[in-house]
Amino acid sequence: MTDDDNSPENRDRARDPVNQGLFDLRDRVGLARFGLMNNQVWHQDPKRLVFTLARYKFVAKMLKGKASVLEVGCGDAFCSRLVQQEVGRLTVSDFDPLFLEDAEARMTPPWVCGTLVHDVLAGPLPGRFDAVYALDVMEHIPPEREADFLSHVMAPLGAQGVLIVGMPSLESQAYASPESKAGHVNCKTGEALRAALLDRFHNVFMFSMNDEVVHTGFFPMAHYLFGLAVGPKAPSGTAE
Repeated sequence: MTDDDNSPENRDRARDPVNQGLFDLRDRVGLARFGLMNNQVWHQDPKRLVFTLARYKFVAKMLKGKASVLEVGCGDAFCSRLVQQEVGRLTVSDFDPLFLEDAEARMTPPWVCGTLVHDVLAGPLPGRFDAVYALDVMEHIPPEREADFLSHVMAPLGAQGVLIVGMPSLESQAYASPESKAGHVNCKTGEALRAALLDRFHNVFMFSMNDEVVHTGFFPMAHYLFGLAVGPKAPSGTAE
């Protein structure tokens, strides 16, 4: 390195001009940071972040082109940007305002989305959406409140609405940590998740997942499950 290379005006210039945009973006909008939940993941078990990103990518591809989408139980909403990239408008919701405050603090244009503080067990979600998704939420819902949970997340959907539910399989719990098991009070088999959704939707499509790979394989060997439900049924006693 010559003296000229180390001058103040050159100190922050990339040697390869192709890379200069990296520094320009840093100076213009700053460096992105992890959300509260995924910060812990990155410190404790980085590979888990890959699995979570893959789940959100699956949702993003399934909902591509939808005009308005709602996420239920977004946590820190760090991975929600993958869905936002593919849909017209994304709103993220959680019952803990601290997570949404963290998410809002990290938003920079053009990645700004709506936020909603809402306890899904307290009542139906407000508004109208083409699709709703909830990842790693339903396994935390007590079985006796499952009907309320599903009714409330379906409430914003129209006749052609889509709901995606993702959760660890019941079979995976043999390998879960004690901390995870304590919170996972409603994990299901693939057939049980299908049945719960078919009771409320005209069509249900099931997928299995192991690590970051989504497939249509044998449910009992899946670590994670997706149920993609389409076309809500009318509540009992009402005309469709």
